[in-house]
Amino acid sequence: MAAGAFRELSDSSRRGRRPRRAPLAEINVTPFVDVMLVLLIVFMITAPMLIVGVPVDLPETRASPVESRQELIVVTINDTGSVFLRGKKVDFDGLAPKLSALADNDRETRIYVRGDKAVNYGRIMDVMEVIGAAGFHRIVLITEPKAGG
Repeated sequence: MAAGAFRELSDSSRRGRRPRRAPLAEINVTPFVDVMLVLLIVFMITAPMLIVGVPVDLPETRASPVESRQELIVVTINDTGSVFLRGKKVDFDGLAPKLSALADNDRETRIYVRGDKAVNYGRIMDVMEVIGAAGFHRIVLITEPKAGG
């Protein structure tokens, strides 16, 4: 009788247990895809906003690009002769004080000049003269690389 009672106990204890499931060996990619789609949408919306500046048709050259780790101070002269500082239009007379403020009065700061190739060369020289008169002597002219090399 003792053996029969034992069998009943083991049968009843088995009924109370849940069967073990094997661990799931698949990766759920749905959250990953959701995050990637959201990032794609965010970058698609913000990418056009990152392109800031004045449209200028730059002359071409074979010179190598200049590498810089600091934020650039760029003066742009468009095809009508208007002067822009970091993409914002400035008066010709107000260029020197604004450059000094942007450079924190550091006269060793490089000033990058972008001049449209349709603008009169004398206008570009006038802008460079104002920059030089403000005490900045490290002036860099920006050009487009030639298509062939």
